[in-house]
Amino acid sequence: MARKSKGNPRNLKQENLAPHTEDGHDQFLTTNQGLRINDNQNSLKAGERGPSLLEDFILREKITHFDHERIPERIVHARGEGAHGIFQLYKSMSDYTKAGFLQDTNKQTAVFVRFSTVAGSKGSSDLARDVRGFAVKFYTDEGIFDLVGNNIPVFFIQDAMKFPDLIHAVKPEPHNEIPQAASAHDTFWDFISLMPESTHMIMWAMSDRAIPRSLRMMEGFGVHTFRFINAKGKSTFVKFHWKPLLGVHSVAWDEAQKISGNDPDFHRRDLWEAIEHGDFPEWEFGVQLIPEEDEHKYPFDLLDPTKIIPEEIVPVQRIGKLTLNRNPDNFFAETEQVAFHPGHLVPGIDFTNDPLLQGRLFSYTDTQLSRLGSPNFHEIPINRSTAPVHNNQRDGHMRQTINKGVTSYQPNSIGGGCPYQAMIADGGFSSYPEKVDAHKVRDRSVSFSDHFSQATLFYQSQSAPEQQHIIDAFSFELGKVNYPEIRSRMLGILTQVDLSLAKAVANNLGMAVPKKPEKPINQGIPADADKKKYEPKKVKPVIDQSPALSMSNTVKDTIATRKIAFLIAKGVDDISFETVKKSLEKDGAMVEVIAPKLGEVVTAKNKSIAVQYSFLTASSVLFDAVYIPGGSESIAALKNEPDAIHFINEAYRHCKTIGAAEEATVLLADTYLGKSAGNNKQLSSDETIGVLIHMDDLKAFTSSYARAIAKHRFWERETQRKVPA
Repeated sequence: MARKSKGNPRNLKQENLAPHTEDGHDQFLTTNQGLRINDNQNSLKAGERGPSLLEDFILREKITHFDHERIPERIVHARGEGAHGIFQLYKSMSDYTKAGFLQDTNKQTAVFVRFSTVAGSKGSSDLARDVRGFAVKFYTDEGIFDLVGNNIPVFFIQDAMKFPDLIHAVKPEPHNEIPQAASAHDTFWDFISLMPESTHMIMWAMSDRAIPRSLRMMEGFGVHTFRFINAKGKSTFVKFHWKPLLGVHSVAWDEAQKISGNDPDFHRRDLWEAIEHGDFPEWEFGVQLIPEEDEHKYPFDLLDPTKIIPEEIVPVQRIGKLTLNRNPDNFFAETEQVAFHPGHLVPGIDFTNDPLLQGRLFSYTDTQLSRLGSPNFHEIPINRSTAPVHNNQRDGHMRQTINKGVTSYQPNSIGGGCPYQAMIADGGFSSYPEKVDAHKVRDRSVSFSDHFSQATLFYQSQSAPEQQHIIDAFSFELGKVNYPEIRSRMLGILTQVDLSLAKAVANNLGMAVPKKPEKPINQGIPADADKKKYEPKKVKPVIDQSPALSMSNTVKDTIATRKIAFLIAKGVDDISFETVKKSLEKDGAMVEVIAPKLGEVVTAKNKSIAVQYSFLTASSVLFDAVYIPGGSESIAALKNEPDAIHFINEAYRHCKTIGAAEEATVLLADTYLGKSAGNNKQLSSDETIGVLIHMDDLKAFTSSYARAIAKHRFWERETQRKVPA
């Protein structure tokens, strides 16, 4: 590739981007053996919707090389944190699956869960705009079952053939290793703007889902469509969900950037401390069940990993609960060495022919061999099955099992025929006997060609503040792109989602909305393919709105584990401090005291209060709400503390609940909140805007203050709160 021209990179000409070799000949994609590749978009399958084939040497070479590009850090999901826990069923699923851990409501199944960011290295920030991994290892009586998912229910690509390309595009650019843990750069958006199948996922990634308030406050999804198989051999398609009992909440983008500077371990610390305090994170396990005979009932393909099944069409049945109740004893031995694999199944759960899932089945084993250095990675304690393991696999690097006896083959007579093959009645795993009768092809089903209807559904299902956040995210990310043609191409993609979205982003970029997207809109198609077949369909969303897609409709009835900053100084009023603190803590909130200095603060009644943070070591972005108790001496000291003024301004900017004693209004008058109030109407207690002032009735105040905190944020304030914080 030609070098970029010097000077303003935003004015690069198209000819500088043309691929060529030193002798001027065109470049063609080839294997490492020089074989020219005709189709780099699709893996080899038995029919358009059939299983991927092991003989696909092009896919295997591409993914093998990709899996071994980094050692020992994970190529993706490198930065993670984990915890132990239990899973317990609400109701038996025996009508749909024979999986043992989904039968008995009295049985608890041990689990280990690892959360992670995708793009960044181990040392990156927790608050990068990114997908979050949500991987659950079930230690069942029938063996290990790994549910390897994300906090977003869809993915960027439809076929595993494109996974190395996706990650190469989003990783730091190879010539300078910049930027770290960020998608706001040229190569990522170049790829996305040429891959319309990524449109749905990019809407989620540009939404607040990509900057969660806490790992405890985000959903999880299995992404792919799997199969349940019952004892009679009947198959039912299933989508897996994790629903957090604390609700689904995010931070503001400006806040996320500041958290990364104040505490890059924010999510990791939050999870660890919650478990240590006994505030065990909980999720309900949900399933969407689709009878096999309804496979082709919907206007989208169940095998397409860029699609959801709207919950309004197929409701999520909550069938059990996951509770994380123990932190790891050793981060490296457990969280770092845990090895997940979507191919770790138990009887009663099986795959579908999702072409992304099929590729993952090869990739995960290959990756663990590289990262953990041995085919014996399953013997590392965190990866060991709690069910008995008997087979003829032997030796290898780091083997820990000491196998006895003289036989290591099957069948045998010397060892009494052991270990035996298990009959299905004995719990032996048997793949679902799906009929496959098709030609070997590198192709994609026409049913995969609608790339925009669900992106439109997602955007139109968001609240007005959430839509504005998506506009801001696209504007920020594309504003970091140096190539005008990439920005223009991406705007063309957005016109296919929602014209108002495209216009708003274009206005922020100072660009015109393209009259129509580039054709062909997907430039990564086989050279001899029928171009019309690959043009994305313009399909109307199956429903107009899906309330389940908006975070504004999440649970907002608890303040459990929310961190509340109490701003105090010498002479703080004892009653307003203690009464509000006890009330909040009774409801499960965590109160942290912040003062001008560390140590202790002496109250108006000469009592001592321990200080957790000084204004030098604390920031509003690390808390969910702010409270300022009374006490004229304390208020006067805070009024003369510039960092206290900034703390309140910043909390207001990020739409958090602010509570204060009546005496504190003189302090608030010096903040943006007070100055913008004008006639002081905003300084009266008003739960609807998240600013509450208490006079004499502390009981009524604490009740309304807690309700306001439970609402999480008052995003409507954003339109008039451009606070210089």
